[in-house]
Amino acid sequence: MEKKDFNVTAETGIHARPATLLVQTASKFNSDINLEYKGKSVNLKSIMGVMSLGVGQGSDVTISVDGADESDAMAAIVETMKKEGLSE
Repeated sequence: MEKKDFNVTAETGIHARPATLLVQTASKFNSDINLEYKGKSVNLKSIMGVMSLGVGQGSDVTISVDGADESDAMAAIVETMKKEGLSE
């Protein structure tokens, strides 16, 4: 299992467009991928789950990946977070 902490730097937080991109990225992999925020954990492959967290700017989130392709999945998610300006 791989875990990584992120600080959300985007002004709008993880809103509809970046949430959709994260879900699309996560959905390419077989691993179980979860997003944790304020004690709640949701499947990163679920747009409704991600949106329900209401992650805003300055929030600390943890993404955990568990499965056969966890390294590739984590690398892709880190890349998406950086590319979309969600975290540094």
